Amino acid sequence: MSESNGEPKLFFPALRSFYDFLEPLSWLLLRCACGLILAVHGWGKISRGVEAMAPAFVKMSYTDPVPLLYFLILVEFAGGLAIAAGLFTRFFAAMVTIETAVIMFVHYLPNGFSWLNRGYEFVLLWGLVSLTIWWRGGGPYSLDRRIGREL
Repeated sequence: MSESNGEPKLFFPALRSFYDFLEPLSWLLLRCACGLILAVHGWGKISRGVEAMAPAFVKMSYTDPVPLLYFLILVEFAGGLAIAAGLFTRFFAAMVTIETAVIMFVHYLPNGFSWLNRGYEFVLLWGLVSLTIWWRGGGPYSLDRRIGREL
């Protein structure tokens, strides 16, 4: 990257090649972190079982949560793995963005900002990360890029 494109000048110009090397890897790191952490949430629903999770969702006012739980497993587990791999990245990141928006506005917004009070801080962070991935796509090291198509 040259400084003529609006990039700030480095205090240590000798680091330019190092930063140029790391820049495309940063997107891979963010995508993998988001996707794999999300997949762990989905795996929790799989390992506990939908029927065991359903009563907690009934307490949150979902009258028939079983189909919702299967959908959340798809979004979180399969979608998380897909985001990490960079496969159908925009599609699954959009689904995660919508999921986090629903979680934030329906369940956490009334509690205020701080996650220490069950507020929306953490959900907002994940929503913005998934929104960024949705807008950006899989990046240079993704299966989407490898196959030359995005969903």
